[in-house]
Amino acid sequence: MKYKKLTCKRFLKTKEKAVLSRSLKHKPIAYKKINKMKNILVVGAGGQIGSELVPNLREKYGNDHVVATDIDECKCKNLSDGPHEVLDATDGKHFLEIVKKYKIDTIYNMVALLSATGEKNPELAWKINMGALENSLNIAKENNCAVFTPSSIGAFGPTTPANNTPQDTIMQPNTIYGVCKVSGELLSNYYYERYGVDTRSVRFPGIISNVTLPGGGTTDYAVEIYYEAIKNQKYTCNLKKGTFLDMMYMPDAVKACVDLMEADPSKLIHRNSFNISAMSFDPEMIGDEIRKHIPEFKLKYEIDESKQKIADSWPNSMDDSAAREEWGWNPEYNLAAMTIDMLEKIQEKKDKGLI
Repeated sequence: MKYKKLTCKRFLKTKEKAVLSRSLKHKPIAYKKINKMKNILVVGAGGQIGSELVPNLREKYGNDHVVATDIDECKCKNLSDGPHEVLDATDGKHFLEIVKKYKIDTIYNMVALLSATGEKNPELAWKINMGALENSLNIAKENNCAVFTPSSIGAFGPTTPANNTPQDTIMQPNTIYGVCKVSGELLSNYYYERYGVDTRSVRFPGIISNVTLPGGGTTDYAVEIYYEAIKNQKYTCNLKKGTFLDMMYMPDAVKACVDLMEADPSKLIHRNSFNISAMSFDPEMIGDEIRKHIPEFKLKYEIDESKQKIADSWPNSMDDSAAREEWGWNPEYNLAAMTIDMLEKIQEKKDKGLI
């Protein structure tokens, strides 16, 4: 059963209208992008964000100037249209060798064990998440590199204001993932203040992608629901109705990674880390949006209490005005535009026998 696909002309008009409706809420401010990256290393390039960040950077800066590394050799091979290396980011010696070999000036540290997975093995989560960051910062300090390390809504906790969460607020997370993210923000700021390392970061909401499946995050349902809608016209959600969370479509997430690292450093006040947001919804809202294209889609619930507890500790929505004011952050996709694009791309995968 195929979803109710819009005709090409109508699809484009609907998609443009949905994108426009989101971006017109905040008029973009023109910012000069003066920070030019030359040789870029993406650590954890095989992950959900890294696997789409690398092609974007290579298109912009040239294949030979973007080095992709991952601990998984198969994931490295998927990024073989440019230089790639197998790297355990907790191995500082090998990490340094790669930085020197390719004369790296910018490190994207995308390594992370995510929230739900991290709770199963907190010691391993700390070792991987903080080990990769410490190596990135120390190597950057000695080799004059800039460092981007994503933070997350997971850095907040149950005592954080849940609605329109301020840029500067209480941060007392109750997961090891969140503890790592808060620690990473503080450590990155320390390296900037103490050693002058050009560290930058954003607090990502849940990320939704049609390319790479998620791997153990609390917001995974928002990706899975689209795949199940196309394959089976039904989905069982593991978070409760009414659980609002900030979300973002992958093209906007990649845009944020690049825009922040290209931004004028003299304009940056917060650095580590900026709230960024694109949309906030609960499972019912995404289900309703899917039914506009697949009317027979059914949504039911079977709650995962561990994931629900994590989700309940995170903000419903974030105030991202600092990012808009300091480096011109302006997302392009809202829920309607993202849903159209996700369903179209996943249907194409199904038609090709890829799912």
